[in-house]
Amino acid sequence: MMGRTSFGALAIACAALAGDVRADVFGTGGNQFTIDFVYVGNVSNGNDGTAYGGVGYEYQIAVREVSQDMIDKATASGLTNVTAGAHTGAEPAASISWYEAAAFVNWLNESKGYQKAYDLAWTGSTWTQHLWSASEAWVVDGTNLFRHRDTYYVLPSEDEWYKAAYHKNDGITANYWDYATARDSAPTGTVGGTLPFTAVYDDAYGSPVPSDPADVDMAGGLSAYGTMGQNGNVWEWNESALDGANNSSVESRGFRGGDWASASGNLLATFRTGSAPGTEITQIGFRVAMVPEPSGWVWVLVAAGGLLAARRGRRRF
Repeated sequence: MMGRTSFGALAIACAALAGDVRADVFGTGGNQFTIDFVYVGNVSNGNDGTAYGGVGYEYQIAVREVSQDMIDKATASGLTNVTAGAHTGAEPAASISWYEAAAFVNWLNESKGYQKAYDLAWTGSTWTQHLWSASEAWVVDGTNLFRHRDTYYVLPSEDEWYKAAYHKNDGITANYWDYATARDSAPTGTVGGTLPFTAVYDDAYGSPVPSDPADVDMAGGLSAYGTMGQNGNVWEWNESALDGANNSSVESRGFRGGDWASASGNLLATFRTGSAPGTEITQIGFRVAMVPEPSGWVWVLVAAGGLLAARRGRRRF
């Protein structure tokens, strides 16, 4: 029988061999940058015991956190009023509010001619958000007034983020790991690297304590779906409101995963927290996801009666 700790590594290797990773290029000229996305399938998997992680559609999520270098290059290519800057270069973008992370996502969409995800406005000194109407809002797995129904790039919802981090990638199951490194025991602490079952955090077992986040491509071992740094390095904004309602433009938003100074308990699947969407601190960053099908993958909608309908091309539900 396959050991519990070997399953995640095998699944990651299989995903790579299957070609379920894509690279999207943004920016212009010398300010181009790439975001790598990994495929998340197992459509309509069950929730964890914490009531998170069930997602009724295929999607993609960035392998790594958004780096400060990406913000800088996007700004040089037309992004405005996003002032992340707690870290530098390939380190994660932080001191970034939820609104600013959402504005970056909108810029990704609009730079490629896609519908923006979030209805934001810059008032001259602050960001504000408006809710989409019921006819414009995302409706798959429930109405989400934050997200437009026809967008491509998004901040991952709490369920999308949680599934990519903790689900065992073993079919349409409710099986989850406790940590986002594809195992149930706390990851080994590291100040940077890519060894399996490691994370950049304050390891209670005695490894060096990181003094700063690592580069986003050196942020530890991978989840069962092949994402890096969903445990440790920096906390990551979720799209979802902390209360799950997504029906108020000013309600607190959730973030998960812990940071480089966190204890192991903050990395657990059971740990969640949040703050006002205007919050900016050096320990909070984000990653992006992609929900439609821009490259020919089949999207599957599970109807109430259990009928599976698949369609190639741009997603319509």
